Amino acid sequence: MRLRATVAAVSGALALSALALPSAAQADGGHGSTGPAAAARAAQAVSAAKTAAKTGARSVAPAAAAASTPGQLDLTFSKLTVNGGKPIVVGTTLTKRVTTSYTVTHAADVNVLAKDFFLDVSIYRGSFDDPTNELFSDAAPVCKAVSTTVATCKGQIAVWPEFDLLGNADATKWKAMGFAVDYNGQDPENPDLGEIGFALQDKLGTALLQRASKQSVNASPEPVKKGKTLTVTGWLSRANFDDLKYHGYTAQPVKLQFRKKGSSTYTTVKTVTTNNKGDLKTTVKASVDGYWRYSFAGTSTTPAATATGDYVDVK
Repeated sequence: MRLRATVAAVSGALALSALALPSAAQADGGHGSTGPAAAARAAQAVSAAKTAAKTGARSVAPAAAAASTPGQLDLTFSKLTVNGGKPIVVGTTLTKRVTTSYTVTHAADVNVLAKDFFLDVSIYRGSFDDPTNELFSDAAPVCKAVSTTVATCKGQIAVWPEFDLLGNADATKWKAMGFAVDYNGQDPENPDLGEIGFALQDKLGTALLQRASKQSVNASPEPVKKGKTLTVTGWLSRANFDDLKYHGYTAQPVKLQFRKKGSSTYTTVKTVTTNNKGDLKTTVKASVDGYWRYSFAGTSTTPAATATGDYVDVK
């Protein structure tokens, strides 16, 4: 969860042009989207209470409203893609940023160019009304007006392992949502929620977040006499989101592959299973010069990993 971003709300604007200016919160390194998303949720709760709406009104289709009035904005999100549809692979230290692209359709009187207007998308797990964890951008999206009522946007989702990940349960399928806030002249850091215009939209798509993996290999002895035994060892590891370290991935089938010198194709020799520490070890008979490697196919929580081939000279 964005603990580092809760100290500041967004004070910048979304620019429907080739450039978008980051907010003050974003300039400070916080995830600027966190403030508007929280404001949109809170404003919706206030609006729902005022109108005696049903519990869980976040999921109710929006009703049209003018941009200058508080309440539900006439604005929707569509055509969202996250990371080009590929899994988001996260390690233990480096910030992982992946692209987003989406279309925003809005009423002509919804002024998305206003200095106190903000919109973006996020991914979450858990329930829409009360997410267990949620990931945002750490930079303002860049949008271009296609017409007076349509804009196309490009942004990002940023994952800072130390701050954003709650544990290994985060390696799963996440759901996507969109949000927009029109502060209507309110102070973004302390707005009157009853005066905010907002939009919240669920079911924009999904994104798979995975634990980064590593595969090593070592074939010995080097060189080796033809016909003698060659021992091939390796280690399959993956990021652990509980302690932000790499640990061995146990009980996993991994292919031992060989590429003859002068060839560009690897062939599978056998399948070896990792032990309780993620280690791999097997023996083969040396026949010709070439490269040995281990190749892991991946699982739903962990991407594929293939070691760089280890060359062995056979005498």
